[in-house]
Amino acid sequence: MTDVVVEYLGALQAERGASRNTLTAYRRDLADFTEFLNAQHRSLHRAGPDDIVGYLERLRTRGLRPASVARRISALRGLYKHLVREGGLRRDPTEHLEAPRCARALPRTLSRETVAALVEAPDLTHPRGVRDRTMLELLYATGMRASECLGLTLDDVNLTAGYVVCTGKGRKQRLVPVGGEAAQWVRRYLREIRPLSTRVRDSGRLFVNPRGGRLSRQSLWAIVRHAAARAGLRHRVSPHVLRHSFASHLLEGGADLRSIQVMLGHADIATTQIYTHLPSATLLTMYRRFHPRA
Repeated sequence: MTDVVVEYLGALQAERGASRNTLTAYRRDLADFTEFLNAQHRSLHRAGPDDIVGYLERLRTRGLRPASVARRISALRGLYKHLVREGGLRRDPTEHLEAPRCARALPRTLSRETVAALVEAPDLTHPRGVRDRTMLELLYATGMRASECLGLTLDDVNLTAGYVVCTGKGRKQRLVPVGGEAAQWVRRYLREIRPLSTRVRDSGRLFVNPRGGRLSRQSLWAIVRHAAARAGLRHRVSPHVLRHSFASHLLEGGADLRSIQVMLGHADIATTQIYTHLPSATLLTMYRRFHPRA
């Protein structure tokens, strides 16, 4: 990577609090664009709109999905806006670039019964099972993202008041209520299980691995997949499915969209509104009862 790209990624992290995943994706995207320019004997500073269009056409011929192309465009726009702002360029070659429209897929959710089976699946005869049950309970009780759950510290949890402090995208923090069931499991985990892993080392995270360190994203995904298998679920389940289920079940229960937006940490309520397109259990019951061929 060029020094320009390294400098831009550093600014993205420092000024906007970009997540590790975003930085990794942008680094990969900008390295690919730089390789393309090198093959054309061009540089980042000398690239023009035609070079950008040629690169995007190459991406399309490689079969990249519109969402992936849109992310590449976002990375290029950010880089060139940075160069113009810092005085490295006079004109932004991505100024009139249009991102492809991405069809937004409806989120996949689980029924309340299926969520209960998933959350209750861990083997409680093993200390890890209690930890895993606690994580699953908390994910469903709060709708946190996987990264937010893994980033929780002991100071972020206030069981007396019944909330946790989530640190989301852009390092923005929000308070999310924790229900009695999840709070009960967190108390048990803190009392009985976590001290077993932190005798030698304590990372300060709420959820830790057997050596007291922070759990990885891969570990959390494995926990969810293992619980799904034990619960007999055939479809692949991710931590985000629990987040979607949290929002969908709140909406079914009568919660207003604005409150759900705040709890999920969505900057735009339009993002939350996608849950209004999901068929509710009540609607399905009415359909099956009255439709002649249901």
